[in-house]
Amino acid sequence: MTTRTNAIEVAGLRKSYGTHEVVAGVDLTVPAGTVYALLGPNGAGKTTTVRILSTLLPADSGAARVAGYDVRRDARRVRASIGVTGQFSAVDELLTGRENLRMMADLGHLDRHRARTVVGRLLERFELADAADRRAVTYSGGMKRRLDLAMTLVSGPRLIFLDEPTTGLDPRSRRELWRIVRELVADGATVFLTTQYLEEADQLADRIGVLDGGRLVAEGTAAELKRLVPGGHIELRAADSERTAELARRLPEAVANVEALTVTLPHDGSLGALRRVLDRIDDDDDVAGLAVRTPDLDDAFLALTGRPTTDESAENSKKVPV
Repeated sequence: MTTRTNAIEVAGLRKSYGTHEVVAGVDLTVPAGTVYALLGPNGAGKTTTVRILSTLLPADSGAARVAGYDVRRDARRVRASIGVTGQFSAVDELLTGRENLRMMADLGHLDRHRARTVVGRLLERFELADAADRRAVTYSGGMKRRLDLAMTLVSGPRLIFLDEPTTGLDPRSRRELWRIVRELVADGATVFLTTQYLEEADQLADRIGVLDGGRLVAEGTAAELKRLVPGGHIELRAADSERTAELARRLPEAVANVEALTVTLPHDGSLGALRRVLDRIDDDDDVAGLAVRTPDLDDAFLALTGRPTTDESAENSKKVPV
């Protein structure tokens, strides 16, 4: 049973299309008031998982409770409790921004006074007030995406599914959407986010699930996932080739690159290990610079799945939306 502190609880979720298993026994829990990012390449099963949890698609087996309700038995209550922004915009480009929001208010059965208040507030919050009475076809990609998300929020859901919401957006528009997500969570909402962008997961998520081939292959905070990967190192830069050779002599475990004037040592990320290296270097002009490199989510994802998140081959080889 879903507790007050968990917005989503999933156990043994499975979905197949013919002989192809798209979601293969996923278990996950999302605490209320947090951002959970489901990270994976095209074809990993992210969109299928969102469709099941938002009642748009039935699972073959397993259990899922969303906003306290069973997605099979209480689908109507689940739908009344959530908002969904998919990969493709729901904006009607022939309508103005204000008309799109009013349409959602009508679908949500908001009375006229409340609808007017909610629409005005959302136009201001999403910085669309100046363009409110322009047709959406004239909006930029970032503006359309903000309007799309605003439409999702008209009914005031406390649990929001964002399925690859920043795909195709320029960096500035992507960061604007990140700001909005942070504000939503600060106001108490829960966000379930799917993305291919490692930086997006790193910036927004309290916890990250790595999905590959329909299976959750790892889960944790960004820092926890990064620690799964070896490869941290300390890079010392010397003033010239002679000093590079001297550093390599003092640090026999280091790898020297005379052309780049650097020596590199393995590093576990601890402050103690860094201090031990510094203690072995004379306080002179041999070292012109120092950098500590640690694995990032790119390294973690590649190690966990054997491929980058932008790999297209999985999606291209499948005939079903995943």
